[in-house]
Amino acid sequence: MKYKAVIFDLFGTLIDTSSRADYERVLAQMAVVLKAPRLEFTQLWFDTFDLRTTGALTSPEGNINYICQQLGVSYTDDQLKRASAIRSNFTVESLIPRPDTLATLGFLKANSYRVGLISDCSSEVPAAWKNTTMASLIDVPVFSCVEGVKKPDQRIYQRALQRLVVQAKECLYVGDGSSHELSGAQKIGMHPVLIRVPHEINSDAYRIDEEEWYGATISALTELMALL
Repeated sequence: MKYKAVIFDLFGTLIDTSSRADYERVLAQMAVVLKAPRLEFTQLWFDTFDLRTTGALTSPEGNINYICQQLGVSYTDDQLKRASAIRSNFTVESLIPRPDTLATLGFLKANSYRVGLISDCSSEVPAAWKNTTMASLIDVPVFSCVEGVKKPDQRIYQRALQRLVVQAKECLYVGDGSSHELSGAQKIGMHPVLIRVPHEINSDAYRIDEEEWYGATISALTELMALL
């Protein structure tokens, strides 16, 4: 085999990326529950992305508390519980595999490829991961909020490779280009592939630190088979 393993990004790769509009709608709902100013709450939520995804803020409740302290907003336990539930439910509802995801992962497993995941995410994702239909098809899931580092930090790629027991040159990395993940994977010696599905090309898909990419590109996970 040309490669021994494939590592996937999560959002925008195995599942759709939420739109900016949907993300802001959920944050507005949280702000209403907390009686916090919507625009300021939304901006601070976006501003705390790094704190969420590196585990400095370990829960939705912690993130809400941090923001409310910055805004001078007080809240009751019930408000905190309701606002946190809105965020957690939004995450769970987003963890729906794309139509070709399970078939692609199943093909890789059936053909003895090692399969990994590296996701820049907050604590709600690993909390819900085991209940997804993708979990049993991923050998090694690596979540930035658990590891304390996020892409494109070389350490997060190294940890995935070590746990998969493969070398970088033996591994494809597939992602939508957020967080400079493709150049990060290339730097460590992996073979990166950009995925950009047609329905997201002209959408307001919410991507952090998206990079331009001129290397290998696919428009569906099923196209990955031709690269193996």
